Amino acid sequence: MRQSILSVSVVLLALASASAQDANEPVWNRYPAISPDGSQIAFTYKGDLYLVPSAGGAARALTMHEAHDYLPVWSPDGSHIAFASDRYGNFDLFLVPVSGGEPKRLTSHSAPEAPFSFTPDGTAIVFGAARMDTADHRGFPAAYMPELYRVPVAGGRVTQVLTTPAEDVQFSRDGRYLIYHDKKGQENTFRKHHVSSVTRDIWAYDTQTGSHRKITTFAGEDRTPVFTDNDRAFYYLSEASGSFNVHKMNVSGGQSQQLTTFRARPVRFLTAARNGTLSFSYDGALYTMVPGQAPRRVPVTIATDAKATNERVVAITNGASDLAVAPSGREVAFIARGDVFVTSVEGGVTKQITKTPELERSVGFSPDGKALVYSSERGNRWQIVEARRTRDEELHFYASTVLRETPLVTNEHENYQPKYSPDGKSLAYIENRMTLKVLDVATKQARTLLTDQHLFSMGDHDQYFQWSPDSQWILFDYAVPGSAPGEVGLVRADGAGGVINLTQSGFNDSRPRWILDGKAMLWFSNRDGLKSVAQSGNAQADAYGMFFAQDAWDRFRLSKEDFALIKEAEEAAAAKAKADAAA
Repeated sequence: MRQSILSVSVVLLALASASAQDANEPVWNRYPAISPDGSQIAFTYKGDLYLVPSAGGAARALTMHEAHDYLPVWSPDGSHIAFASDRYGNFDLFLVPVSGGEPKRLTSHSAPEAPFSFTPDGTAIVFGAARMDTADHRGFPAAYMPELYRVPVAGGRVTQVLTTPAEDVQFSRDGRYLIYHDKKGQENTFRKHHVSSVTRDIWAYDTQTGSHRKITTFAGEDRTPVFTDNDRAFYYLSEASGSFNVHKMNVSGGQSQQLTTFRARPVRFLTAARNGTLSFSYDGALYTMVPGQAPRRVPVTIATDAKATNERVVAITNGASDLAVAPSGREVAFIARGDVFVTSVEGGVTKQITKTPELERSVGFSPDGKALVYSSERGNRWQIVEARRTRDEELHFYASTVLRETPLVTNEHENYQPKYSPDGKSLAYIENRMTLKVLDVATKQARTLLTDQHLFSMGDHDQYFQWSPDSQWILFDYAVPGSAPGEVGLVRADGAGGVINLTQSGFNDSRPRWILDGKAMLWFSNRDGLKSVAQSGNAQADAYGMFFAQDAWDRFRLSKEDFALIKEAEEAAAAKAKADAAA
């Protein structure tokens, strides 16, 4: 395939098992919402909304669009469903009749919006979005801290209900009270079992007095409340029982009553009908539960054709990462959509190196340019793989026809971020996030250079290290134990001599690079200028240099005139040596 990097195409193989689905029970039905009369359940499957009888059976598609539709919310009379869809780039609110038809768009803000419920009279929908905080709100404004709004179902102006975050909001029948769970900070919605200062609690809001009252006190997660018992109590999801289960509590607070006993996985997306029948999702399946009875799994079948062919040709015009330039300077390797590509520097020819459903990352060239090395998440483990050109007459990857792929490091550990030494004899890589190892390419033996006493990780592929030009040393971001700011560390590639802290500033020093053929290094530090004190506030980093050889330092300090004289003398000496060699 010979195309520029701006139009290179790849074949995407979908993970679905078939392009058309027979009447089989689908998996991962999400965001169920039971109708007010308890007869139907709306839910999301593969980005579309479906309706299924509460007793189970064949589901009917309510939306069929290439965009993602989710979060169905029933109107009080059961005639319409509000939902969120990214049909216009981000999630806006839409309204569709239960009988079907073209959805009506209700909002058009650039912030993503999520519907929670209708007002009791059915004339408006309340939703969450980080649109615009009020000027007098003392909380910290952030995109992950939404406000509460309402929009008329007939369309029209959006008005703010609360400036403080309130999610999964439900109205009391008379409309005076709102019950909701709060959001205190940034945390993944689906994180399980955390106990922190930002776990959610259930609150009640009095629309007449403007007062909020906290109801639950569990140190973990309490969320998704729905009123019951004529608004004197509420059902909700809580991790007080270990995993998310359905609980019940009086609105006045007090003892929580656990109603379900699921253990392996969390219960999600709780809703309730007017007759008290509950609906929720567990392990990708829909459930209903009549209070006082055991939960019942709702059998669902979906018989529908796929919206698109599972195999598509997609032009890659952006999103490339992990760029690596070949030693020849004639080609560039990069990662796009999880695969390795190589393109000519002129951009006229591009070749796809890997075609795997797993992710590849951290691509780089061998020093001789004949091999590519990268990490691959094959077999559910990160391993290090090499792809090598096999024909000597083919000088570049982008024009090669036959490649041989070989695993270099594959074991029970997570191995990634491979980097060849400049002499090609060794390969440095990260094992299990906080161990730096060096593999002897000839003997296949690996030695440990750095451990969690020297490295700190917030996630995969986040370490930084650089080989020296002579392949004898490695510079790295040094996480000194007991100190939050980073330093620049130096370690011998053979492991002898221990770690040297080069910077020792107490401020953030990072991203060292070898310069002047290994006689000096360049790095960033915030030791001067605007500083971040106690790891809070903003800081500015400047570039600094450190010299390892006296002659390099002396040469650096020369004036412009002196440097010009020395350079002229060196060029003359080199020309004379060349002439003498030719004589």
